[in-house]
Amino acid sequence: MSGLVLALITCLCEAADVTINAATPEIGIDHNNIAVIINTADSLSVAAGEYYARARRIPLSNLIRVRFAPGASGLAVDEFRRVKARVEASAPRSIQAYVLTWTTPYHVDCMSITSAFAFGYDRSYCASGCSPTRSSAYFDSPSRAPATDLGIRPTMMLAGRDATDVRALIDRGVRSDGTYPHGSAYLLFTSDHARNTRALLYPLVRSPTPGLLDIKMLRQDTLTDRKDVMFYFTGLPAVAGLDTLAFLPGAVADHLTSAGGMLTDSNQMSALSWLHAGATASYGAVVEPCNFPQKFPQPAVVIRRYVLGETLIEAYWKSVAWPGQGVFIGEPLAAPYRAAR
Repeated sequence: MSGLVLALITCLCEAADVTINAATPEIGIDHNNIAVIINTADSLSVAAGEYYARARRIPLSNLIRVRFAPGASGLAVDEFRRVKARVEASAPRSIQAYVLTWTTPYHVDCMSITSAFAFGYDRSYCASGCSPTRSSAYFDSPSRAPATDLGIRPTMMLAGRDATDVRALIDRGVRSDGTYPHGSAYLLFTSDHARNTRALLYPLVRSPTPGLLDIKMLRQDTLTDRKDVMFYFTGLPAVAGLDTLAFLPGAVADHLTSAGGMLTDSNQMSALSWLHAGATASYGAVVEPCNFPQKFPQPAVVIRRYVLGETLIEAYWKSVAWPGQGVFIGEPLAAPYRAAR
């Protein structure tokens, strides 16, 4: 087992050292403390943001409108700083997380746009070649108020191939709340050795609710004809068989590869394919990350935290130790394992 994997196991076994503010709410991230960022120059962003606000009963004061030219895969650093300054000046002090209502841009230079909004643009979260990046203080953290406790606002994109996909994504997330689905977590050991690195961590996965979630570790490249998919983690440049699967509302799925987070112009399978197939969240790298498992979601963390009641954005963000090069996409407030509010 490599030193990098051993180091990650150590991180997984030791909770982050976070001092929780006395005023930290126990409720976590919800519709009252998430801000919806809308690009008024992008009609799809406007439609998605307004639909999401209605679907999730988000206060109008939490809708923040910015403007920049849509369509490009990347946002220039100076333009990003202008946009983020506008967001920070407009956000109520109670805001703990952001949701971006567009599919492009998905990166800011060497950072994903979700990490750039969470941390601010900072090249220490990037890598030159195959090297580590700065760690996230939010990784496997007990914090329920990351902005208050850590100065981090985790961010997710309501992304999709088109407006129909985005609306369906939102509907799935809302529909998942409080359903306590009986499903399975599929963890695939693939034949692609370079992209199979996090499979060494699969034995750490436990079901927090035996009888409600089944853990299935499979040595195969393709999963087909399953109707109970709640989690699906694999390592391949492209994943076959998605059209034969039924994802439960709130499902999480991703593939470890170099360019899955290049949402609209990748030479590999885009993470958008998971959402199109019916997943409620996915993740992928926007620039070459190499195959460090720390740069990808760790199933043991996201499964435990999600099934014990955290929202999707909390559980998924807390599962990535080095998230600077990866983009989070999905419906952030999905909470299938928590009583509906």
